[in-house]
Amino acid sequence: MAGPEPLTGNSAWRTLAEFAVPSEPGNERQAMERVAEVAQRLDLSHRRLERLKTAVAETVMNAMEHGNNYRPELPVTIQVLESETDLLVRVIDQGGGQLVPDPKVPDLEAKLASQQATRGWGLYLINSMVDKMNTTTGNSRQTVELIVHLEKESHATGAR
Repeated sequence: MAGPEPLTGNSAWRTLAEFAVPSEPGNERQAMERVAEVAQRLDLSHRRLERLKTAVAETVMNAMEHGNNYRPELPVTIQVLESETDLLVRVIDQGGGQLVPDPKVPDLEAKLASQQATRGWGLYLINSMVDKMNTTTGNSRQTVELIVHLEKESHATGAR
């Protein structure tokens, strides 16, 4: 399954891996570990790899829960691509009718005071773990792209 072109505008992508996991709790760890096996071969520091693993696990868990409603017969597809400058992990579910909201900074005090749901940290967490996050909805599919720059840690912008 080739899927759509990456949303990042970089057309020189090479597919490193593609696989699917059933939408069952716990399979986010399997997806995270498989992505980590591929990403370990690239120029990522241990810290950036761990952040990517967190983002992948959270994104796959969201796809299983919100996109596929934990229906095991609806797989979550994970694609890992590389360009000269970036690593892209694409997570695709079958929840095409739902738009992914923009990540919002959680209000910790409101959550602790039970004024907001204790859940709802996922998109904020995912977005803070990667250099860029894109989402699209269409053709009965929801796609989240996680982009991590492959430049060396000392040259990276910010403290990521």
